[in-house]
Amino acid sequence: MQTETQAGAVSKGILWTGRIMSAVPVLLTLFGAVMKVAKVAAAVEGMTRAGLPERLVVPIGILELICVTVYSIPRTSVLGAILLTGLMGGATVTTLRIGDPTRPEPVILGKMTWGGLYLRDVRMRELIPLRKRQAARS
Repeated sequence: MQTETQAGAVSKGILWTGRIMSAVPVLLTLFGAVMKVAKVAAAVEGMTRAGLPERLVVPIGILELICVTVYSIPRTSVLGAILLTGLMGGATVTTLRIGDPTRPEPVILGKMTWGGLYLRDVRMRELIPLRKRQAARS
């Protein structure tokens, strides 16, 4: 998934933790997207219960597939994380709007999307350092 330079700067344990953490939102979003595109009855019923018309089920499923694909390609993973964050934000607002705040999945998946990317991509850690670098001693 990562180029040699990027993978070399990350320990194997952290890299695999990031990959697994990234796989969870990918697989769950992919599962939901396929159900929407296939117009599985449970997906259609869930969307209409959320207040969305049935005619939007397939387009939303296609949008989810695009977001997951962009995130899954290492070269475009940052853009994909941004797109998935928007998708999860919409899902969060929808669950809150229909009075179902007991479903924190979109928030958790959004955090896992960025957390996994942060762990597996050294560019993210350079962009957002969690601790200050120590000055070189002379």
